[in-house]
Amino acid sequence: MKLPIVVDTKPVVMDVDPGKYSWCSCGLSKKHPFCDGAHKGTEFKSVKVEFSEKTTVYWCACKHTKTPPFCDGSHKQLAK
Repeated sequence: MKLPIVVDTKPVVMDVDPGKYSWCSCGLSKKHPFCDGAHKGTEFKSVKVEFSEKTTVYWCACKHTKTPPFCDGSHKQLAK
């Protein structure tokens, strides 16, 4: 499996409104942390998530999280 592009070694912290979101799993999107379809033709797919209320989200930017699309601290291992 090809590895995703690491966009950053810290999460993207964002307040989001209720609704559906598509997180970029490949690191190619120009609308990071959201998918813009740049993964087309690769083995990557966006990860869809829905929130029912306004919330603060820690989106994974290193793309190595074990809990996509949310940061789980995996970036700490990449920064070493």
